[in-house]
Amino acid sequence: MPVEGPLCRRRCRDRPMTGFSLIETLRYEPEHGFTRLRLHLARLTRSARRLGFTGAAAAESALGRAVSGARAPLRVRLTLDRDGSIDVTTAPFVPLAEGAAWRVRIASTRLDSHDRLLRMKTTRRSRYEAARSEFSAAEADEVILLNEKGEVCEGTITSVFLDDGSGYLKTPPIACGLLAGVLRTELICQRRARVERLAPADLASGRLYIGNSLRGLIRAELTV
Repeated sequence: MPVEGPLCRRRCRDRPMTGFSLIETLRYEPEHGFTRLRLHLARLTRSARRLGFTGAAAAESALGRAVSGARAPLRVRLTLDRDGSIDVTTAPFVPLAEGAAWRVRIASTRLDSHDRLLRMKTTRRSRYEAARSEFSAAEADEVILLNEKGEVCEGTITSVFLDDGSGYLKTPPIACGLLAGVLRTELICQRRARVERLAPADLASGRLYIGNSLRGLIRAELTV
């Protein structure tokens, strides 16, 4: 992935680069520790470097303190501020039922493929919140966003994966305007997923999945 520091600032010059924090949301299991910890820390460190945030090196120890003594699975949320301040909160993690499928809808809210801040996980989430608000919880469990070209990007809290029978999962490239998800990165590195641009019509050509590092892959059913 190319370094984006100065370029990001030029391309996003119309968007304030202050007033937000970096986020990592992890799953912790007492028997195994943090799921995909190294990938989460690598993404946090990379984003902090590109945006001029300090303090990323202290994230691992802060996470360790937060789960000290935990005896049940946890959802762990870490935020890093520009000045290096770290906050970690935890909540019980309840896994989805085996075989669960999420109902998915496509939002009218669009993402800007030129906004490189979308590649980093931050508290700036107005677009995702707007997309989520288009449908009630009874209508959709997750909502997929497209970019200004009509290309598939990602869900509000998940990456998108399509199994069309080719032998690997297809997932949109970050150039479309989406987060470099940790689960997505792992699947690409394992050669279980490949980057390919997707149109909404493509999502009906195979088995659709969405997912993130917290919950893994989730079967998805697209409705219109």
